[in-house]
Amino acid sequence: MKVIFIEDVPDVALAGEAKEVADGYGRNYLLPKKLAVLANSQASGIVEVQLKKVALKRAQAEKEMAEVAAKLNGMEITLKAKVGEKERLYGSVTGADIAEQLSSSAGLDIDKRKIELDEPIREVGSHEVTVRFTQDITAVITVTVEPDKVVEAKEEKEEKKPRAKKEQRVEEAEAKVDDTEAKVDDVEEPKAKKKSRKKAEAEAVEAEVKVGEAEAKVEEIEAKTEEAEVKAEKAEPKAEKPKAKKSQKKAKAKAEKAEAKEKEAEAGE
Repeated sequence: MKVIFIEDVPDVALAGEAKEVADGYGRNYLLPKKLAVLANSQASGIVEVQLKKVALKRAQAEKEMAEVAAKLNGMEITLKAKVGEKERLYGSVTGADIAEQLSSSAGLDIDKRKIELDEPIREVGSHEVTVRFTQDITAVITVTVEPDKVVEAKEEKEEKKPRAKKEQRVEEAEAKVDDTEAKVDDVEEPKAKKKSRKKAEAEAVEAEVKVGEAEAKVEEIEAKTEEAEVKAEKAEPKAEKPKAKKSQKKAKAKAEKAEAKEKEAEAGE
């Protein structure tokens, strides 16, 4: 489907351009929203009238943007950021940061997409930044990045405190960090590994219980063994005593028998 655009459509076409588009895109979006018309003989009158309106609207918009650019051109804004070693920033200053501060300072609504930065600012100091409204309408501003004074003042105040108290706070902070890292490790630990570890711990506890039970049984057996040995020692004298008594009876019987024979012999004489 060939259409003629009667309104600017970002990243597609400008008003007045004729272009081939997908049938569905044209019928379902461009035509119902009156962004384009079919490129036929009837379109010429519609397009001509609409293009005049677009031209006037575009001229007015460009005039307003030129006025804003003139107001912004040469403006200086200051952003504060936390700074580490060699004046490197903790993080960076982005186009969104600059647009927010610029909007606040100029009392205008500046789109962050109009801020041109090859890369975010990562060092303190002054930096020239371009604000581009159109291909031909731009403004150049100065962005100054300064260390965060609030943070520096706080650090100086802490240095004035007694050294012992400061060291104690450092130790407490380190302890909190260690505790936090331990919690993070516990949260980030894979579920399978965590489950395996818990299972291993449970098995270890169960093994310790079984060892304890086995040791208790061994102690019980040893106690019973000692008790049996004591009983055996007590039983030995009792077993030997009847045997000795029986031997005495036998000796006495032999003596009596011998004495009887002796008496018989005397009687025979």
